[in-house]
Amino acid sequence: MSKKRVLITGAAGLVGQNLVARLKSRDDLDLICIDKHPENCAIFRKLNPDVTLIEADLAVEGDWTKALEGIDVVVMNHAQIGALTEDPFIANNLTATEQVLKASKASNVPYIVHISSSVVRSMADDFYTRSKTAQEKMVLESGIDAVVLRPTLMFGWFDRKHLGWLSRFMKRVPVFPIPNWGRYIRQPLYAGDFCAVITSCIDTKRTGDVYDISGQEKVFYVDLIKLLKRASGGKAVILPIPYHLFWILLKVYGLFSSNPPFTTSQLEALVIPEEFPVIDWSEIFSVQATPLETAFNETYKHPEYSKVVLEF
Repeated sequence: MSKKRVLITGAAGLVGQNLVARLKSRDDLDLICIDKHPENCAIFRKLNPDVTLIEADLAVEGDWTKALEGIDVVVMNHAQIGALTEDPFIANNLTATEQVLKASKASNVPYIVHISSSVVRSMADDFYTRSKTAQEKMVLESGIDAVVLRPTLMFGWFDRKHLGWLSRFMKRVPVFPIPNWGRYIRQPLYAGDFCAVITSCIDTKRTGDVYDISGQEKVFYVDLIKLLKRASGGKAVILPIPYHLFWILLKVYGLFSSNPPFTTSQLEALVIPEEFPVIDWSEIFSVQATPLETAFNETYKHPEYSKVVLEF
């Protein structure tokens, strides 16, 4: 039986590394991966020596386009999540997508699983939201059969930003600040569950559908941080501080870091009082949702992957 050939972009990031960790043992799949981040590519090769990885910038035309020949499914997973200026979002979310779609059409790729974001339904207005909204529209109008998945804030193995960074931060400092009282509803999504949804889309073609994949448990941000502290073994004291002071501290930090792990725009998005729709994706994709506390323990207590830290 011939193998299904799957190409994954952004393969050395959070979702890509989690997905490959779960797919690489399958004998019916041939994985081809692409990423441009040198340090994270080195980590990927160490963890997955038998998986093909092409190190290339998708925003630039190059030999990487040849990898799309004979591909059955493209998992379009590349994304710029955080930056202080708009240019990286344009390059990595828009220009790179244009190039991948162009190369996919040239190679007659029949199907794309596009990793969008819940921010396209958000009230936030920032570089990330605007670029991801435009990227999703680009995929849906490409003429290639595609399914679109919109995940909420994710956590899991290899998380270099968001909860992963926060878990490491609370181990290094005596006090962990949260804006105001942290009474903002969050719906964190376990990357392991999201990868199971992606896998279902790889195995069963879904055309023209858009799915909001939200965490099924709604929790206040402050309670999420307390759960994170227990699972990761953090020792910091959780201390609420005024929002505006928090904003100023992040702004000052950004003056000394070209790529801060948490920015003022992300803080602004954090405190927006919004909740995302919860569909029964467990039933739709035949995936068993992992309870939040179990998922945190699997993430931060894994004997190997919990020790792997990707670069920003």
